[in-house]
Amino acid sequence: MAYEKAFETAHADPQGFWMDVAKTLEWDVEPTTAHDEATDGWFPDGKINTCANAVDRHVAAGRGSQQALIYESPITGKSSTYTFDELLERVSRTAGMLTEAGVKTGDRVVIYMPMVPEAVFGMLACARIGAIHSVVFGGFAAPELAKRIDDCKPAAVLSASCGLEPGRTIAYKPLLDKAIELSSHKPDVAIILQREELHADLVANRDIDWQAAYDAASPVDPVPVASTDPLYILYTSGTTGTPKGVVRDNGGHAAALSWSMKNIYGIEAGDVFWAASDIGWVVGHSYIVYAPLLAGATTILFEGKPIGTPDAGIFWNLIDKHQVKVLFTAPTAIRAIRRADPDGDFIAKASLASLTALFLAGERADPDTLLWIAEQLGKPVIDHWWQTELGWPAIATCFGLGETHIKPGSAGRAVPGYRFKVKDEAGEDAAAGKVGTLLIEQPLPPGNFRALWNNPEKFASGFVDFPGHYTTGDAGMIDEDGFIHIMGRTDDIINVAGHRLSTGQMEEVVANHPAVVECAVVGASDELKGEMAVAFVITRPGTEDLPAVKKDIVRTIREDIGPIASPRDVFFADALPKTRSGKVLRNLLRAILNGDEIVVPQTIEDPSVIDGLIALAAPQPAEG
Repeated sequence: MAYEKAFETAHADPQGFWMDVAKTLEWDVEPTTAHDEATDGWFPDGKINTCANAVDRHVAAGRGSQQALIYESPITGKSSTYTFDELLERVSRTAGMLTEAGVKTGDRVVIYMPMVPEAVFGMLACARIGAIHSVVFGGFAAPELAKRIDDCKPAAVLSASCGLEPGRTIAYKPLLDKAIELSSHKPDVAIILQREELHADLVANRDIDWQAAYDAASPVDPVPVASTDPLYILYTSGTTGTPKGVVRDNGGHAAALSWSMKNIYGIEAGDVFWAASDIGWVVGHSYIVYAPLLAGATTILFEGKPIGTPDAGIFWNLIDKHQVKVLFTAPTAIRAIRRADPDGDFIAKASLASLTALFLAGERADPDTLLWIAEQLGKPVIDHWWQTELGWPAIATCFGLGETHIKPGSAGRAVPGYRFKVKDEAGEDAAAGKVGTLLIEQPLPPGNFRALWNNPEKFASGFVDFPGHYTTGDAGMIDEDGFIHIMGRTDDIINVAGHRLSTGQMEEVVANHPAVVECAVVGASDELKGEMAVAFVITRPGTEDLPAVKKDIVRTIREDIGPIASPRDVFFADALPKTRSGKVLRNLLRAILNGDEIVVPQTIEDPSVIDGLIALAAPQPAEG
């Protein structure tokens, strides 16, 4: 099997394996070694430009007329396409615009923009001149944006007058102005894209109109940088206190992402790939912008939602319109579609002849959701796992290597280049099928983080508990077939009367109930048992006998996991608190249950759900 061969080669000869991958890229100075143990750097003596590899080399190879970027905005009703020739023109002139504004190699540039093509041009333009971009999710609150400005100290900010959500316009400029007012560091310049939906007032002697600056700019050539030089800083979502800025290098990142497109996703040059995410998250960095373009594929930038823009059929309509080969989205998007279209009527209306597979990541894909969408599509549906720190998939079914064996509930097997271990509470290797702390052996493969910006102590802390290993922060287990099961964050392992139980395993059981659309199980403090599980459940529209559903859930958990796992309560909610990337905020649910101080993270998508959950979980007065 191709997977076994690749895995064994990457394990036995990582230097040779990754040097072969590096040869698929265009280097200004060819590296002579893959990994340097002393510095933990990848291709340390090589020089490269990521933008040139993502854009220029495809034009030079004669693919200039191929579509590179497709922009679809069902919110505005606009769509546009850019060939590699056109992308080269836009990016090189945007790079000229940055240069004219005083941005130099090594400078940081904060990008605070909606899902518009100019955001992609800005990211690639930074890479072109060797500037380090830090994309902050558009519409992020001013205090959080200020923290990031203070931490990375940008020479410039790229922003827009507004972002758009279904039914509302979010003015970005006042948020940016407030953030700069709050921050100690003051960027020299802010370049503002004026959108026709809302015009922003510009601050004299600081703000520049994007279009005017672009029109006056001249194209610039790519600047070679060291392979180990930073490409970008990405702050992890939900950050409080000191921001945690993951630093990605140039050479290792380009090599890993290029390899992943062909070998994990089965994408070749000329194919159409769609990651339905946001550029503010790592998925957007890796699989909207860089990986598809490095592979010479066509990528889709989507300003919309899986439902409501205009309906639950938008994904399937766009797949047919653009002949998408692979779709990558979050399980929460599929759950939203299922809730709006439980019988898959919109799916049935689409051809989907071009689609070869659906990949899911960003949160745990419960088997019930995975099996539902697989049945509806009649295509492989592949869960896979990685983190902002890692930058690309670490656990997957490598579809491009011919892998098709999927175990619902597992994210797949270790991707070639990664070596996983599970340790028990005593620090010993856990037996197959036993849950413990999930670790990755060092050295981490290329593309993984090599630093946290201005925070070496925090970076080092991820390798302290188990020397020679990176602690993922997730609990997991590896079964006898090598399939890795992510059971949730390590703080989602609860201790009930001395028994360590996985809330992720409980969620699998709850999600399997035919009336349940979505759920979250968390541990609540309990005076007698230390902790007990509590389930928050969203049911299908029209579900009436909630007491019967609750009884079924409790009974099934007792039967499938054991009486010790029996939940203290099951609450039926209208919505769960989530980040904009779709992750359930379990810490917030725990705080509500335990009566702790409720800290609302800036990443929350809809703060209004909190009051309803507080009321739901409040102790009920005794009858009589």
